[in-house]
Amino acid sequence: MQGLKVGEVARRAGVNLQTIRYYERRGLLLKPPRTGSNHRVYPEDAVRRVRFVKRAQELGFSLKEVKELLSLRATPRAKCGDVLQRAEGKIRDIDDKIATLRGMRKALLELMEECEGNLPVTQCRILEALAKKEEKT
Repeated sequence: MQGLKVGEVARRAGVNLQTIRYYERRGLLLKPPRTGSNHRVYPEDAVRRVRFVKRAQELGFSLKEVKELLSLRATPRAKCGDVLQRAEGKIRDIDDKIATLRGMRKALLELMEECEGNLPVTQCRILEALAKKEEKT
C-alpha cells in the first residue's frame, strides 16, 4: 500500500502528530486506510490539506469555518463568490476585533496616566480603578 505514515505527513506539513490526529477527529482530514500491520497510510494530498487548514487558521478562520471552506472546495457547483463571502465576513470579524483592541488600549492608557509609579501598590490608582470597575458589574 503506497502512501505516507502519520509522522511523514506531520513533518512535511510542519505540525506535530497530535495535530494530525486532532484534524482527523474534527473531520478536517479523512481517516486513512491502515496497512496489515495497522499503520495509517495517508495519500500525498494529506500534506496539502493540512497546510491548507493551518494557513486558513493563520488568517483567522476557525476550524468550523475551515471545514466549510474545504466543503466548498469539494463542491463542484460552488463558486468563488461563496468563498469571497466568507473572506469578507472574516474581514468584518477582524475589523471588530481591532476596534475592541483599540478601545482596550485607550482605556489602559487612560489608567496609566493616573499612575504616578512611585506610590505603594496599596495606593495604586490602576488597581483602584480596576476594583471600582469590578464593583459596577
